[in-house]
Parts: sequence; structure tokens; C-alpha cells
Amino acid sequence: MRRAKRDGNHTAIVRALLDAGRSVQDLSAVGGGCPDLLVGFAGRCVLLEIKCSRKEGGSDRVSANQVLWHRAWRGTPVVVVRSVAEALEATGITGVQGRTG
Repeated sequence: MRRAKRDGNHTAIVRALLDAGRSVQDLSAVGGGCPDLLVGFAGRCVLLEIKCSRKEGGSDRVSANQVLWHRAWRGTPVVVVRSVAEALEATGITGVQGRTG
């Protein structure tokens, strides 16, 4: 398995999701455009692609491989998130402010 390249906000997002009672499977080492996280909550699953700016330790762009993977996926659409608040919102928690992760 390849060494995972993670965005700078990856750890904070995973921690916040776990603290919110979500199940989190880190898929960042899978490669080939596969999203970063599989998150389970309320009998549902969502795939999250984590992005952040280069100055925050990542890339804000979805790569060509990621675009192809996302388009080929037949399940629910992959959600691109750039902050803790966006990740929590993607998993049903709204109204979180001030947590950028």
C-alpha cells in the first residue's frame, strides 16, 4: 500500500467526526482517486474528499484521478470538504461555526 499524503486539516476533521459519534474509515492510502474518508452515521455512509490550501499543508484542487473516480462511482456522490464545519455538515450536523479545522 502506498504512503498516504494527507491534507493539513485531515487529522482535525477525523477527530471532530469521531467526537461527534461518527464512524470513520480512513481511505487516504488507497490511492487511484479514491476519497479520503468513509463516514458512517444514522445508518448511512458518506464519502468525503478532504481539501485545504497549500499554505495549510495540502492542495485545494481535486486531481484528475479523483475526478475520474468520483464520476465512475455509482453510490451517493462524494462530498468535497475543506473544514471541520463542512465535514460535520456533510454528516448531518449543522450550525457549527468557528471550527475551520
